[in-house]
Amino acid sequence: MSDERTVAIVGASLSGKTTLLEGLLSIVGAIGRKGNVKDGTTVGDASAEARERQISTEVSAATADYEGVTFTFIDCPGSVEFAAEARYALMGADAAIVVCEPAAERATMLAPIFRFLDENDIPHVLFINKMDRAAGLIRDFLPAVSVVSAHPLVLQQVPIRNDDTVVGYVDLVTEKAYTYTDGAASEAVELPDSVKDREETARTEMLESLADFDDVLLEKLLEDDIPSIEEVRSYVGREVAANQVVPVFLGAAETEHGVRRLLNLLVGLVPNAAETATRRGVGGDGEPVAQVLKTFMTPHGGKLSLVRVWRGTIADGTILNGVRVAGLYSMMGAQQNKIDKAEAGTVVSLGRLEGIATGDILTTNGAAVDLATSDPLPAVYSLAIEAENRDDEVKLSAAIAKVLEEDPSLSIEQNPATHEFVLWGQGEIHLLVVMARLKNKHNLAITTRQPRVAYKEAIRKSVSQHGRFKRQTGGHGMFGDVHLDIKPLPRGGGFEFNSKVVGGNVPKQYIPAVESGVREFLVKGPMGFPLVDVSVTLTDGSSHNVDSNEQSFKLAARAAMVDAMPKCNPVLLEPISMVHISVPNDATSKVHAVISGRRGQILGFQAKDGWEGWDEVEAYMPESELHDLIIELRSLTLGVGWYTYEYDHLNELTGRGADEVKAKYGAEAEA
Repeated sequence: MSDERTVAIVGASLSGKTTLLEGLLSIVGAIGRKGNVKDGTTVGDASAEARERQISTEVSAATADYEGVTFTFIDCPGSVEFAAEARYALMGADAAIVVCEPAAERATMLAPIFRFLDENDIPHVLFINKMDRAAGLIRDFLPAVSVVSAHPLVLQQVPIRNDDTVVGYVDLVTEKAYTYTDGAASEAVELPDSVKDREETARTEMLESLADFDDVLLEKLLEDDIPSIEEVRSYVGREVAANQVVPVFLGAAETEHGVRRLLNLLVGLVPNAAETATRRGVGGDGEPVAQVLKTFMTPHGGKLSLVRVWRGTIADGTILNGVRVAGLYSMMGAQQNKIDKAEAGTVVSLGRLEGIATGDILTTNGAAVDLATSDPLPAVYSLAIEAENRDDEVKLSAAIAKVLEEDPSLSIEQNPATHEFVLWGQGEIHLLVVMARLKNKHNLAITTRQPRVAYKEAIRKSVSQHGRFKRQTGGHGMFGDVHLDIKPLPRGGGFEFNSKVVGGNVPKQYIPAVESGVREFLVKGPMGFPLVDVSVTLTDGSSHNVDSNEQSFKLAARAAMVDAMPKCNPVLLEPISMVHISVPNDATSKVHAVISGRRGQILGFQAKDGWEGWDEVEAYMPESELHDLIIELRSLTLGVGWYTYEYDHLNELTGRGADEVKAKYGAEAEA
């Protein structure tokens, strides 16, 4: 196995991940000229949707050689709405670079990222980007990040400032000082007197943090035996590989400040593919094993599956999970470079693996392999969709299937209650990007709207009602006559039909027609919604020897239901969901206000299990208030709050709220 390393670049949105990738590729000579996000010329963010919005919307992979190591960098979206993309990619990485800005108030945005890395035992380093614009001090910023990291942050560099501007750094391992040079390697300088005290304190703290995980180093420090530079490097490397500490580096990706230093340190810090494969339980010799990190639908090449090869060798024509590989490619963003084979440790794209999904584990012999992958994220936002042109409806189904293959965090359902096709995803931007993708890739114009709520109706009063249908024409006429007892059932009681007719006043063969007439009426009650929780009993009636038939009794039953409804005191019912909202505890009181403002009922809150500094709020909330709840939650929590929900019960809706629902849905029906 060659020295292969796969490094995922993750972080909050707009932290500079794609710019960092561009700098790394430029330094190793993989690209001749650096692009930039604003001009849409970067290797990452190559899709039309990403360049239009100037944010990452899907992962981008780029492979390049440096110092005898073949690195594959995977640039991951930072927006929480595309978190599923990052999670699947991270499961194929040897390590991750977490990119952030030096702003303490934005540290909370890293909580879900650190949580996922820690839960999946993925080694990672922290790169504090945009230091050329830093307004605060690193010693004030790191405690805020430490709160969201399960492992100690170990500072590797101390910034050198000229007034308020960061102009260089001191390497705490070598105790050498450097000044930044735009677009070039940093220059070695004498250690400034102004930094000496901070450097000594920071280096002592670094060694003490490392000693917490190494008894040999601890003994050295207790005996005032200062370890050598090579020993310190070895301690850092071992503890990073074991995911015990998180080394912290400084820089500015746009000007390449600190990027070369970061790249050199990755050579020594990142576990290689063999070490990661062993840790994941798929190391050594044996049949090929690969893991799908991402699925692309390309305009000309068809389906491509980005995979990490964990074991063995894959070549063109190899059968994986019963499907033949049709082409292998190394990736440089959207550019595909054809190769003959992929050995263990590499990240490549495999052509036309139909039926293979993101997250799948691929083998040649069909044997099950216990290899962890990312769990699907629960959907939190939806839109009802339809083709703008009705002639495109068949085409839409095929296009949606392809979009779902590319993005497993999407799902689609045909709502049986509202008869709408509803697309579910991770947020408003997420679904808008999907609409743009359908337009750009499949030439489909889509109309969207907020999905309808499955309101119901019920009655609050029992009524006995006579219904008759009589029509006389030439020849046989129509005659049906029924007496119905209509009663409300407890909520959730559904529908009951009984017959207590005696003496054959309603012939037995017509009783099912009476029930059928009632059921047809229940589909759309007097307010336009399905009628539920009602009991109907046929108590009496009459028939005609010649004119009676099934249709007559069905229409008679329906007439009785129509006449009875105004007397039954009908009421509108709205679906209520049980909602669990997870937020940092400094936002808990704001969430209470949100719930109350959305007609919710707070049931309680408690510390979120396993999430230090987080709360989980439990509440009943109307389904109609959930549509854009995720948007407000993310606004309150810098994008990290979320919720889960499930249908719980139906509740009466009266007064102005009911009037607004009836007016809205009545207008839609007329349109």
